[in-house]
Amino acid sequence: MIDQFHYLLAAFSGVLVGFTLGLVGGGGSILAVPLMVYLVGVRSPHVAIGTSALAVAVNALIGLLNHARSGNVNWRCGGSYAAAGVVGALAGSTLGKAIDGQKLLFLFALLMIVVGVAMYRGRGNEGTEGVVCNRDNMPKVMGFGFGTGALSGFFGIGGGFLIVPGLVASTSMTIYRAIGTSLIAVAAFGLTTSLNYALSGLLDWQLAAYFIVGGAVGSLIGTRASRHLSAKKGTLNAVFASMILIVACYMIYRSWAAFAG
Repeated sequence: MIDQFHYLLAAFSGVLVGFTLGLVGGGGSILAVPLMVYLVGVRSPHVAIGTSALAVAVNALIGLLNHARSGNVNWRCGGSYAAAGVVGALAGSTLGKAIDGQKLLFLFALLMIVVGVAMYRGRGNEGTEGVVCNRDNMPKVMGFGFGTGALSGFFGIGGGFLIVPGLVASTSMTIYRAIGTSLIAVAAFGLTTSLNYALSGLLDWQLAAYFIVGGAVGSLIGTRASRHLSAKKGTLNAVFASMILIVACYMIYRSWAAFAG
């Protein structure tokens, strides 16, 4: 049973997640799921996944509004990516619910390490300003979107840490523009995943509310910090990659026994 103190911990966790979403456009669920399990004390990994998916989706919408005010969103690319990804997220989340929760967390951590290393290696890539999504690159954009959505739904994540490099790889846009644009898909994937989990009774609505309130505060701060760091080449990539690797190692440590057993 979660008491008032742990609800306050959920709000604090929301601040961290909202800040991360505003700063790098992703990492919300990378932090949200382990925070739900290890800090707030949610015993069921599946409830933690379903609840964090909803909280991350709403916080992503708040972050999207903040980035849109700065003109940092490519709506056509982001909308197309999200549309393809929703189909993948629905299929992935259906499969994810059938797998043991602790093993899911372990596999999630391994994926985080792969992506973290890839982002760090590509930290010097500045990207191209003024990217347009058209029939020439749309199949590639939607292909990346579907694949990202499937992984997002399977692991119960908003997917931002996959969407940002996916947008960069499929469109060559700058990482700062990809951060703002990615929040369209983060919100869409998170809502799809949370709805699927809610239909199975795997979502704590009150806990999600506390998480969302904290996230609104963190998102505003993170968006401002992102704007400042975008002027420094490679800094956003390096910060995000380092965060991913640290959290992944901790999750592997906590979930290894269940996976090995």
